Amino acid sequence: MRKRSVATLITALLAGSLLTGAPSPSAEAADNRADSAPPADSPPRLGVDLDTVTIPELQARMADGSLTPSALTRAYLWRIKTVDPKVNAVLRTDPTARQQAAASDARHRDGTTRGPLDGIPVLVKDNVDTRGLASTAGSLALADRPPKTDAALVTRLREAGAVILGKANLSEWANFRAAKPTSGWSAVGGQTHNPYVLDRNPCGSSAGSGAALAASLSQVAIGTETDGSIVCPAGMNGVVGLKPSLGLVSGDGVVPISAEQDTAGPMARNVIDTALTLAVLSDHDAARRNSPATDPTRPADLRGKRIGLWRLPTLGPKVDALMVRTARKLRSAGAEVVEVTPPYQERLAELEFPALLSEFHRDIDAYLATREGGPRDLAELIEFNRDHPEEQTCFSGQELFESALAAPPTTDPEYRAMRAELKDLSRRSIDETLAKYRLDAIAAPTNPPAWTTDCARGDNDVIPSSTPAAVSGYPSLSVPAGFADELPVGLLLTAGNHQDGKLLSLGSAVESRLDAWRAPRYLPTVGPDPVR
Repeated sequence: MRKRSVATLITALLAGSLLTGAPSPSAEAADNRADSAPPADSPPRLGVDLDTVTIPELQARMADGSLTPSALTRAYLWRIKTVDPKVNAVLRTDPTARQQAAASDARHRDGTTRGPLDGIPVLVKDNVDTRGLASTAGSLALADRPPKTDAALVTRLREAGAVILGKANLSEWANFRAAKPTSGWSAVGGQTHNPYVLDRNPCGSSAGSGAALAASLSQVAIGTETDGSIVCPAGMNGVVGLKPSLGLVSGDGVVPISAEQDTAGPMARNVIDTALTLAVLSDHDAARRNSPATDPTRPADLRGKRIGLWRLPTLGPKVDALMVRTARKLRSAGAEVVEVTPPYQERLAELEFPALLSEFHRDIDAYLATREGGPRDLAELIEFNRDHPEEQTCFSGQELFESALAAPPTTDPEYRAMRAELKDLSRRSIDETLAKYRLDAIAAPTNPPAWTTDCARGDNDVIPSSTPAAVSGYPSLSVPAGFADELPVGLLLTAGNHQDGKLLSLGSAVESRLDAWRAPRYLPTVGPDPVR
């Protein structure tokens, strides 16, 4: 049996996947016959701690034969069966997951593995087309007919040997339906809960992906973001989330809000797993153009790094105190931390929403035209929601849909001027701040402490830190910073255009220094929301 060391896997990652795109392996040998056998009543004994184990550690165990992809997959299916009822993060598991894992077992035995993700279980957000599995964006309108083809990013995961474990719940239509939505709720899946405190919200449209990772229901997960919907769930659930540079990951087959801002991205419990997953997801040509100058799987030395801290005290005194402690820890590791306030934020807030309305109407019509059955465009989708009471069980509004239907088309000169100004100001807000203070990255709190989930009130989520990177298309990375009492808070790192690799390397160093991960305790409540 030919063994592959972790060092070899890392070398292959850097020389292959991240620099030149994922390899094109032969077709999967296993067929798609359903495997409906339930997980065992007792957890498989793996010899690893799923809360903390990394992909390189798993691959080392698989290489020496002490762990198999099938055993790992069974362990995660067991956790979904026994733990997820508290959290409600997983909509459905893939009935072929065990077969996928068995095929990976064979590749590991034969020494023909496809890279670091071979045999690694992945949950996919339910707005990403996955053949044979309902892919609904949380809406009953798309529930009846699964897509016949995979989204491009799912194809890349399969080609890399990853095990598609199932679909994660999300905020319905990625939180772009009602004026006051409740994050983590969908008509298809109900409400996802924050694993740390179950009556608190998981934040953002990738709520199920973030909560599932916190509860160790999968090794990695895929999220999507227009503004904050990867990084906020990562921060609020105490995990890692990368919003990649726009265009680095294909959006083909992903339910859209706006092609000008949408991106899928990797989420995990640590930075190294996030970096390894990005290497698989990355578009071939874009990955080659944007390849990092440093190895993202090895932490950078913080000595001499310059980080600008955007404190955002409006997120509350406990978060601000945590940011002060974080700056102290980074300085003690040799980083230079200076306080900054990126410019143009008020103007970005004024322009972003009207532009997204026009883009959503264009892009959702184009997507719905690719799905058989159900509404064919936004107008029919609005009528569907009016006719189906199940779509109104948490919140009844669809004000954003209605506003988008009435918004100017993307050919309108006023819209085009608005999007041009957004692109210019958002990029300048980051570029000018980085240049003025000679920074490697801008750091800010990712999120406030999680608010109590309340369908009548909706979210309490005015969180400005994600907007500059989201609108500009630059990368941002949330890593765990610590806790406000029992509730996780993330540190959001933002870097320059196409600096994804350098950002991951810096994030790994920050993650190591802060050492803020701890497993959730599934507390029922901790009292009223904190004062902000």
